Amino acid sequence: MPDNVLYYGDNLDILRRYIADESVDLIYLDPPFNSNASYNVLFSDKGGTRAAAQLQAFKDTWSMEEAAPVYQHLILDTGPVGRAIRAFGDLLPHGGLLAYLVMMAPRLAELHRVLKPTGSLYLHCDPTASHYLKVLLDAVFGPACYRNEIIWKRTAARSDSHRWNHIHDTLFFYSKTESYTWHTQYIPYDQAYLDKFYRFVETGTGRRYASDNLTAAGTREGSSGDIWHGIDVRVKGLHWKYTIDGLERLDKAGRIIWPDKPGGVPRYKRYLDEMPGVAVQSILSDIPPLSAQAAERLGYPTQKPEALLERIISASSNPGDLVLDPFCGCGTTVAVAQRLGRRWVGIDITQAAIVTMRARLAPIAAEGVDYDVVGEPTTVPDAAALAREDPYQFQWWALGLVGARPDPSEQRKGADRGIDGRLYFDDTGKGTAKQVILSVKGGKLGVGQVQGLRGVLEREGAEIAVLICMLEPTGPMIIDAAQAGIYQSPLGTHHPRLQILTIAELLAGKKIDMPHGRGVNVTFAQGPKRRRVKAGQGRMDLG
Repeated sequence: MPDNVLYYGDNLDILRRYIADESVDLIYLDPPFNSNASYNVLFSDKGGTRAAAQLQAFKDTWSMEEAAPVYQHLILDTGPVGRAIRAFGDLLPHGGLLAYLVMMAPRLAELHRVLKPTGSLYLHCDPTASHYLKVLLDAVFGPACYRNEIIWKRTAARSDSHRWNHIHDTLFFYSKTESYTWHTQYIPYDQAYLDKFYRFVETGTGRRYASDNLTAAGTREGSSGDIWHGIDVRVKGLHWKYTIDGLERLDKAGRIIWPDKPGGVPRYKRYLDEMPGVAVQSILSDIPPLSAQAAERLGYPTQKPEALLERIISASSNPGDLVLDPFCGCGTTVAVAQRLGRRWVGIDITQAAIVTMRARLAPIAAEGVDYDVVGEPTTVPDAAALAREDPYQFQWWALGLVGARPDPSEQRKGADRGIDGRLYFDDTGKGTAKQVILSVKGGKLGVGQVQGLRGVLEREGAEIAVLICMLEPTGPMIIDAAQAGIYQSPLGTHHPRLQILTIAELLAGKKIDMPHGRGVNVTFAQGPKRRRVKAGQGRMDLG
């Protein structure tokens, strides 16, 4: 299995086809059932109406109609997973939540299969379904492999009617076996703790220190029970924590605090700058959610902070290990894994995620670090098939070919303003972003599309507009596009204001005719314009 791969497709199929047994060191997953979902839809009966966004993004993967064959298969299983699913079927309405658990069961089984004996899994969810997922994880991994329930305080208190404020997510930490990779992580002491315990400052060095006990309860025979410097702590029912030789070494190193008054007991000088901090605990309150102004924010609705993934990856893997995220969304896991020197695999079923991740990984591509994208169309026939079967996914994929940023506000129902994506560039060097607006058409073409895009170009005050199309443009379309005029850049270059590019041209390497150069394309602030990465390792299965 190759390292550093983005897979586009259903993660169950990808896991079975591409990911070898016991090949993964760490798995993090944040499945789509979360606090952004509509609970009344997910708990509805079979006749309930699914949320349009879920229907679009996940292709009914989590509907009971789609899950029914899997459910029938699982309830015949005599093992712990089958027993859990039968219990869920007896307890829950046969709707969204049951379908979700049914479809998660085989995926968790596959994740268990690919995990190394020393590997770990973290499942991120919210309290709405966490208790059911815990039972399902126990069935797959075994209760003995449960390590932690981790609480992440993801937001501040809000005003919720008639209930306690819901401000946290849940992460379940499981290992494959009793022997698993673990590196304790530490966080800084809070100021109140420092003021209470590390309140002393050493004269001359300015080092803060705490006055710690040199004795322990209970008397002992031997060196640690001997009299030292005339001090017999045994009379107080104590003994020294160190041997007498050890105490002498500490004294020579200046680590002993001698009492000012007769009868006092010396104490140990513990320097603050030698302490690692507080070992992380199961309640994470020091990692805030992404604010609207956060530099890493990409506008992806379920994006998690890099600090959260950095802590998980650092704690449960080593440099060079393989990290897998089967619901990788906007790519936080793979971006952090790359930064921390881990190999990675990301899987997602939506082109929106793949497009966002490719842009996010632009800096490593620019540095010559290669990665593969498997499952995207690499030929015109494959692209045409995607356009027929899923126009929405085709649109996201086409925008990814030119490195454009899809604008979520343009994807809401009723919000179609003739723009599918945008590019931004700064050819003045003054931090003034200018726009390239894009429209994607996978079906029939006519001069009306060009005229409509010209109107949008003027309305938005953009510098350049691009029509990306599956089919060849007609002669009148080309003539009408030319009549939109030329954009004259301060860099001294000239560019058609309205351009038409076909998928065939883009796959052959043709680019948008726009101002370019180092730092000019500012569409994604994460790094310079990405370089072309290797194409997928095979055709997408569109059958």
